[in-house]
Amino acid sequence: MKAHFHKVPVNAQDSFSVRHDRKPNFGNIWHYHPELELHYVIQGEGVRFIGDNVSNFSAGEILLVGENLPHTWRCNDAYFQDNSRLEVEAILMQFRPDCLGRDFLNLAETQPIRRLYERASQGLLIKGETGEKIASLLYSVVEARPLQRLIILLSILEILSQSDELETITSEHAFYQSNELETVRLNKVCTYTLSNYAKEITLEEVASIASLSVTSFCRYFKMMTHKTYHEFLTEVRISHACRALVENKLSAEVICFDSGFNNLSNFYRHFKRVKGVTPLEYKRNYLQ
Repeated sequence: MKAHFHKVPVNAQDSFSVRHDRKPNFGNIWHYHPELELHYVIQGEGVRFIGDNVSNFSAGEILLVGENLPHTWRCNDAYFQDNSRLEVEAILMQFRPDCLGRDFLNLAETQPIRRLYERASQGLLIKGETGEKIASLLYSVVEARPLQRLIILLSILEILSQSDELETITSEHAFYQSNELETVRLNKVCTYTLSNYAKEITLEEVASIASLSVTSFCRYFKMMTHKTYHEFLTEVRISHACRALVENKLSAEVICFDSGFNNLSNFYRHFKRVKGVTPLEYKRNYLQ
């Protein structure tokens, strides 16, 4: 999926950017930037898109997104209601690979950090005790003095470069340049899909949203995302089914139809293909 270039704002006196955001929702456009991004969701839930991966996000999740890896976070529909009192909160640290000096990554001592940056090109989910340590350091860096900020960044990189609690997110490297028209088009398709996944969506509908013929849309979407629109829609539906399963309030049959599938066998088949386990196994694994 083609993405919009985003210029990360950095104060002239700072070598990297850190901010603590509180706002009604994320809802960002699909974008990329040359900075790596450490993204800690303190509060909020929805669906995230990292490279070619579609997954849920919720409070407590920490990701390291590599340079020029397209990404966006989109909150659930409830966050966009006029009377919504929901709020998202996140800490973002964004830094260029050479923010500590052009020769920094050529030092013998920093080779583990260089390898970390290479792994981050596919996105990394930070889990377990490592995640807890990084969360604590991110809170600290927001209020730290300039020199202390650099020390904390080095501490974060040291912890991540030595950790075995990092999970790769995307299946392949994903970086696409785009123009403004393509950015608007793909974001319209994404927004429409997230708002209407629970009902039947025809190719004619979504092609119309993209202002293309069905044939042109199918060819364009496959070229940009390396998957068909049907595959993308199925992954969005499965991500919502996963969230409903772990909330443990509805039966698999109800979740099947609420997620946009028209029969149970179809739901089970697609769920097993995308997640590698059945819905009940997924729920059981999560609850354990």
